Amino acid sequence: MLTETETRLLGVMMALIMLGMGASLTFRDFLIAFRKPKGVLVGLVCQYGIMPLLGCTLALLLGLPPALAAGLILMGCMPGGTTSNIFTYFSKGVLALSIMMTSVSTLVAVAVVPPLIALYSGVAGVSGEFVVPAANVAQVLVVLLVPTVLGMVLRKANPNIGATVELIGGLLGVLVILFLIVSWVPRNHQLLATTPWPVYFAAIGLGLAGMALGFGLARLLREDANRSRTIALETGIQNGPLAVLIVTLTFTGELQQQVLLIPVLYSLFIVLTSTAVTLWFRRLSEREALARDRAKVGSLPVAPAR
Repeated sequence: MLTETETRLLGVMMALIMLGMGASLTFRDFLIAFRKPKGVLVGLVCQYGIMPLLGCTLALLLGLPPALAAGLILMGCMPGGTTSNIFTYFSKGVLALSIMMTSVSTLVAVAVVPPLIALYSGVAGVSGEFVVPAANVAQVLVVLLVPTVLGMVLRKANPNIGATVELIGGLLGVLVILFLIVSWVPRNHQLLATTPWPVYFAAIGLGLAGMALGFGLARLLREDANRSRTIALETGIQNGPLAVLIVTLTFTGELQQQVLLIPVLYSLFIVLTSTAVTLWFRRLSEREALARDRAKVGSLPVAPAR
C-alpha cells in the first residue's frame, strides 16, 4: 500500500496533471469538436463501452477474487490518461483528437463512471467491503475538474503560460507512473514474485486488448487508419494514477493493497506495451506517408520529349 505521504503527493501531482490537461484546451476546441463530433463520439464509445466491459469480462474469465476484480473493473472504467497524448504524438497520430478525447472522457467521467462501476461490480459478483463506492469516485472526479477548468482559464488568459503548463502536465503523467513504480514496487517485491499469472494477464491484457478493440471498432465505424490508431491508444491507455488515488482514498490496510495491485501493475506495464505499440504505429504512419508521396509523384504529368 501507499504511505499517507505518498497518497498526498499523488493527489497533488494528479491536480497538476489535470491543470496541464485543461491548459491544453480552449473553449473554441469544444465548439470545433461539437461541429464534427464523430471522432470524439467513437472514442467515447470505445472508452466507456469497450473498456468497462473488457475489465468485467477478464475478471470473470480469469476467476479473479473480489478484491482483484474490483481493481480491474475500476481500471477499466477510468477515463483516458494524459500519457496517451504523448504516445499519440510520437506515433505520429492525430494529437488534437487524442487531447480532445482525453478531455471529454474526463469531463464525462463524473456522470458515467460511478454507475458503470456499480453495474459491472454487480455483474462480476463484487460486493460488500470490496465495492468501490460510487460516491467516492464521483467526489474525486468532481474535485479534479476544478484544476482542469482553471487550466482552460489560464490558457485563455495567457497562451504562453498555458502551453508551458500543458507540457508540464503531460510530463507529470509519466512521472506519476514512475513514482508509483519506484515507491511501491520495491516494498512489495515479494508480493509481486508470488502474484499468479492470471493477475499479470489481466493487468497487461486490459491495455493491449483495449487498443486492439478500439482500433477495430474505429475502422468499423469508418475512421481512417491514422485516426483509428489514435483512438486505439486513447482507448487502451487509461488513467492509472487516478485509479490508484481512488483506491488509496477508499480502502486501508491489507484490503487496499489487494485492490491496488492491478491498477499499479497496469500503470507499470502500460508504459512498456504502449511504447512497443507506438513504435509500430509510427512505422505504419511513415509507410503511409511515403506511399502518399509516391502516389503524388506518379500522378504528375510527364513533360513531352523535345
